[in-house]
Amino acid sequence: MTTTAGHVTADPSAWSDPHQVAAKLAECRRTSPVALVEQPGYHPFWLVTRHDDVIAVERDATRFTNHPRPMLQPDWLDDLQRTGRELSTLVHKDGQDHRRHRAVTAGWFTLRGLRRLEEEVAAQAVRAVDRLAALGGECDFAAEVALPYPLRVIMATLGLPQDDYPKMLRLTQELFGEENPGMLIGDDPGTIHETILEYAEYFARLTEERQACPSDDLASVIANGRTEGRPMEFTDQIAYYVMALTAGHDTTSAALAGGLLALLEHPEQLELLRREPERLPTAIEEIFRWTTPIRHFMRTAQQDTEIRGTKIATGEAVMLSYFSANRDERQFENPEAFDVTRATGKHVAFGFGVHHCLGANLARLELRLLLTELFGRVPHLELAGKPVWSETLFVGGVKNLPIRYTMKG
Repeated sequence: MTTTAGHVTADPSAWSDPHQVAAKLAECRRTSPVALVEQPGYHPFWLVTRHDDVIAVERDATRFTNHPRPMLQPDWLDDLQRTGRELSTLVHKDGQDHRRHRAVTAGWFTLRGLRRLEEEVAAQAVRAVDRLAALGGECDFAAEVALPYPLRVIMATLGLPQDDYPKMLRLTQELFGEENPGMLIGDDPGTIHETILEYAEYFARLTEERQACPSDDLASVIANGRTEGRPMEFTDQIAYYVMALTAGHDTTSAALAGGLLALLEHPEQLELLRREPERLPTAIEEIFRWTTPIRHFMRTAQQDTEIRGTKIATGEAVMLSYFSANRDERQFENPEAFDVTRATGKHVAFGFGVHHCLGANLARLELRLLLTELFGRVPHLELAGKPVWSETLFVGGVKNLPIRYTMKG
């Protein structure tokens, strides 16, 4: 059947009010958990809203592939993708190709591998709270802290000079749209070419340096990575750098800003964490469930199949609504309540199965260290205005979060 409520998933403006989207998706879960969405400007897709169905599709990576449409985008971008102007990141790969390329850095992102980063991430957390102190008691937390902190962490992880922060921010914003981080933006080949050339030149120099003198950073792992016994292609290296910068930036930024907003809107939860900081790991999982920065992923059926009795034809696209799955009342008791004591091990904010987010542990580390530093040095926090949400379909969250605060000392 064609759904009306599900149209919010293809309407960027709807995400200015996530509570409205949540209500519409709850209606979908009740009345049409697998439903066709046909909206002008987009190729049709099947919307999957229940937690169990999302997990089932994620488990079946042979029947449902990421290629050729890993995220929802306007039809003209889908058509552009078919011309080959797509960076093939891990998000775009399937099967053996995905496994081979994922293996290049998989060991680096384990809990054991991330121990080498903890000191650097802690230093960036201190820097972020120092920024709060310098701003004098009132600021836009989303723009001043949640935006730069994860990008600086990723740059440190790659081994890039912190002085290059403005350049990295500019290049990623020019090359990739906020709406579709995995896809080249714009329809001017000349502009795209110039940005790609600058990006490629920067990382070509970095790759050459790390191949000549490897260090213990992620850039060295990528620069010297091998698949099937052969060095990675340069285009795959570029795609890896891009994925690290973009996937680890917007998602963590959205979780930080949205998580702080949730705590400020539920001050009893914030006070509980201040009194019992040992609850922070559980609280962080609830923040990721609550914010769900990656709102969906797309899959394409490789054969005629069914989801919950609904026939899906070969070649048809399926949207896995992580945002809906993380609010499924069949999986979570009272899902519209923000509860830092909730056991949220089954949320899908990082995906599930073979495409589970490589950087999930790094994101958790970033939130833990930033919130620990914040709670330790900022005894009072409150909202200082109305939050603004990004009107995006794929990755998004709180774009502006005005806060008022006092610092210790």
